[in-house]
Amino acid sequence: MNASPADQHRLLEVAELDGRIRRAEHARKNPPQAGRIQELLSQRQVLSHELATRLGARDDLRAEIARIESDVAIVDARSARDSGRLASSSNAKEAQGLESELQALARRKSDLEDAELDAMDRLEQADAAVAEQEAAIAAMNAEGAELSAEAKRIVAEATAAAEAGLRDRAAVAGAIPADLLALYDRIAARGTGAAALLRRTCEGCRMVLSGNDLNRIRAAAPDAVVTCPECGCILVRSEESGL
Repeated sequence: MNASPADQHRLLEVAELDGRIRRAEHARKNPPQAGRIQELLSQRQVLSHELATRLGARDDLRAEIARIESDVAIVDARSARDSGRLASSSNAKEAQGLESELQALARRKSDLEDAELDAMDRLEQADAAVAEQEAAIAAMNAEGAELSAEAKRIVAEATAAAEAGLRDRAAVAGAIPADLLALYDRIAARGTGAAALLRRTCEGCRMVLSGNDLNRIRAAAPDAVVTCPECGCILVRSEESGL
């Protein structure tokens, strides 16, 4: 294939734009924050499960304290009833039985109050554990929100860069002969489409060309389209090619 050196040089612009578009698309699909965001989501599931466990333990303690308080209320009611009966009783045997029951109720109340104090101490610890877990989740949510906002900004910028690159590419490609552009596109589909030959080196694969290859390219007409023997990209020649 033959094409003017000017048209071949335009392929370098297209190749540069294609690289810019690829980088922008990669950034759009893979913002650097994505990995950490996924890690935070996974960690939040673990923390949320632990929070549910701690909330359950705290609820159990609150229920335990409520039961103890109910039992204390029952003991107080029975004590008040027995005290009233004792005050009005004239039967010595009945009075002795009431006094014995009041002593048992007093012991029962003391035991309940000790249990309530222990449960309240454990509830205080449970409240602290819940608060600690909620704080950890809140901090994780804040970090996730910040990262998500940053990722959205990067995606938006990358999307804009890709769209601008596509517009620029269309403008440059529109000035290139269709057959030359088609050849470039076929080669670019599997790697670098075009690269400069600079100081005997293919800028596409960074390989220094052998003497035989350089002689072949040196002998080619200025408008001949030549390719790299290593990577197959179109080699664009200039005064700096070292031929």
